[in-house]
Amino acid sequence: MVMKSIEEINARIREGTAIVVTAEEIIDLVAEKGMKQALKEVDVVTTATFGPMCSSGAFINFGHSDPPIRMSKVRLNGVPAYAGIAAVDAYIGATELSETKGMEYGGAHVIEELIAGKDIRLEAESYGTDCYPRREIATHINKNNINQAFMFNPRNAYQNYSAAVNTSARTLYTYMGTLLPECGNVAYSTAGQLSPLLNDPFYRTIGIGTRIFLGGAQGYVAWEGTQHNPAQLRGDNGVPLGGAGTLALVGDIKQMDRRFIRAAVFEKYGVTLFVGIGIPIPLLDEDILSKVTVKDSEIFTGIVDYSVGEGPRPMLRNVSYAELRSGSVTLRGKEVPTVPLSSLNKAREIAGSLKELISRGEFLLSQPVAALPHQNKVMKLELRRCENA
Repeated sequence: MVMKSIEEINARIREGTAIVVTAEEIIDLVAEKGMKQALKEVDVVTTATFGPMCSSGAFINFGHSDPPIRMSKVRLNGVPAYAGIAAVDAYIGATELSETKGMEYGGAHVIEELIAGKDIRLEAESYGTDCYPRREIATHINKNNINQAFMFNPRNAYQNYSAAVNTSARTLYTYMGTLLPECGNVAYSTAGQLSPLLNDPFYRTIGIGTRIFLGGAQGYVAWEGTQHNPAQLRGDNGVPLGGAGTLALVGDIKQMDRRFIRAAVFEKYGVTLFVGIGIPIPLLDEDILSKVTVKDSEIFTGIVDYSVGEGPRPMLRNVSYAELRSGSVTLRGKEVPTVPLSSLNKAREIAGSLKELISRGEFLLSQPVAALPHQNKVMKLELRRCENA
């Protein structure tokens, strides 16, 4: 039985002898050569995704002015950033909206422009203290004149996600895009057989401390993502039928490339951020190899009706990603066009870029310092009547 370690694979990466393929290439390779031979030959499989991930943002340290200011209110290009951290630290969320431009501009645009090296207008206010006497400041910043700027995304790379449809008579504007009335379209967002957590369904190699490709830079899995809920119904191949796992990710904005981090505006919904993520999976044994050969035809999700305002949204049917990628699905007796929100071409570019970085010895694998939880309970917010005491 072939068994490998991350240390052995890293040694081959340093030597330039490691064999790296993408999660799509490994499917054909195993079909041609068989599981055992493929495991002998291949060391790493690269996975990737590129899609809208609203739960993203960035920490920025601006550096101190003279006299210094303890920033209590911060705006970046007119977008509020959270300043309740320290004197000159702030966090800007991707979906925060401009105070003047509304839904046309937000935190995602600030982050993309910062990555691109553009100047960002900084306006800050303070209540003034003995140690921080300055009460306001207005200046411009960019990634070259600030101390740190790092992306910290609380919830990225959903393991799986429901497709969306609208059975009502009116158009709905959602984070899944525009849903046309009376089942006019089905929207979905995934890289399918390329997607990271679908290729490691039980988190054997992806965990806290895993080195990743984030927005064109090397980053890390910092923690389980918010709403991480792996205890969901799974198919025989271990692939969950619902959202399941998520990742909290961190990476250096100064090293990122705006080709892989792009702001977007969804009509009548607001701003979001398209995030490019690539994660290498070391082929340590045959079980891991069997999981990275998963195909779109073997990955299923539910088509959920977003027109229901109260109570659980009903699921109309299960569907494979092969069906969704075909361009249409049968729903309620009619053919309904499918619309991908994520970019498969971009995911392929990321998987290929990560493959090249590893093959050139510029990207080593890391052993997770802790595993992602396999059991979690995601609580739902219950609305309760407030009674006067």
